[in-house]
Amino acid sequence: MTNGKESDGSEDAATLGVGLISVGWMGRLHTRAYQAIPVVYPELGLRPRLVHAADTAPDRAAYARDVLGYARASADYREVLADPEVDVVSICGPNHVHREIAVAAAEAGKPFWIEKPVGRGVAETAAVAAAARAAGVETSVGYNYRGAPAVERIRELVADGTLGRITNVRSVFYCGYAAEPKGALSWRFRREFAGSGALGDLLSHVVDLVQYVVGPIREASSLLSTVYTERPVLPMGSGTHFAVIEDGEMAPVENDDHVSALVRFADGPHTTGAVGTLEASRVIVGPQCGLAIEVYGTDGSASWNFEQLNELRLCLGRGGPNVGYTTVLANASMGDYARFQPGPANSMGFDDLKVIEAKKFLAALAGGEHRNATIYDAHQDAEVLAAVAASAEDGRWHPVSTVPDAAYGRTPHVGASHA
Repeated sequence: MTNGKESDGSEDAATLGVGLISVGWMGRLHTRAYQAIPVVYPELGLRPRLVHAADTAPDRAAYARDVLGYARASADYREVLADPEVDVVSICGPNHVHREIAVAAAEAGKPFWIEKPVGRGVAETAAVAAAARAAGVETSVGYNYRGAPAVERIRELVADGTLGRITNVRSVFYCGYAAEPKGALSWRFRREFAGSGALGDLLSHVVDLVQYVVGPIREASSLLSTVYTERPVLPMGSGTHFAVIEDGEMAPVENDDHVSALVRFADGPHTTGAVGTLEASRVIVGPQCGLAIEVYGTDGSASWNFEQLNELRLCLGRGGPNVGYTTVLANASMGDYARFQPGPANSMGFDDLKVIEAKKFLAALAGGEHRNATIYDAHQDAEVLAAVAASAEDGRWHPVSTVPDAAYGRTPHVGASHA
């Protein structure tokens, strides 16, 4: 990072050199999130500068330079990591390159923000965590749904005991991106490139969300299923997993379309005996991006669904003439809502959650509060997913190994400043 007076006469700000690896949809979102930081969070005193982007597709590399505004573009991610002007790196490539690139970033001493799942399984995720720990670099992982104002509010209600003792949790991620049988066989459907299917792609978000809101999962039982066993082939680097191909060459789907799990949570101040049901599907008909969480306690309950991002459903108390749910619109008392909108019913969106994610990463990097999801949290999530996968194989309950550095076992932030 370098310090310098901005030409518009603003206060001194630290210039942060940004490197980007993979210039797809998520890479563009990371870029816009960095660009929003000085506007949305000026108190951080950081001004990200787009320095170097890499993508193996020439047109995407050119887009990074000519449209997004990166000073340099390359075909090889190693050039980004070797660039002395790059202070932080966003890793937004497909799952199968995450371990290689993240380990290389750590060894190059570059703090990194990486999308999930970090690895194609627990071994790859653990390898990245080990490299980050050895290098002492700050990390952040793309669990953007944590930043939804309603999610932050539910987390507070759990932590301060407002909902009483948590008895059960239900969380699902129902997506329809693969509901079309002629939907393309992208890399997401092949073990070599994606590892698992809905398990790693979608249930990883569910697992992270419930552990962030409620607490660590300690045991799991599950089943997996594949609904469409063949799909038309889509060449790597072309189209997306939303593409539909008529009369294409068919090839096998190699991973799961649907996953269901029963879980038990670790005992905590408000979670003794808490259990949960977790589910994810990429072939559901109806929901399109239906990540939802319902938390039930002895004194109340709360629920949220990403498809109604700006609404919290809340019930407090067990009786009375008006018992039942109240819909609370997101407002300035919830999370970082006030950074984006002036009052209730002014809706936030997906991209705003990436800005919050970027802020948490950069705040931790600058020595501030650590509220970001780290590689160690991702490792703990991967341990849960490993237990889920093992249970699907043998039909038994499997314990979840504990990652000491994961933040889930710590006291959640209650009443924290959202400045």
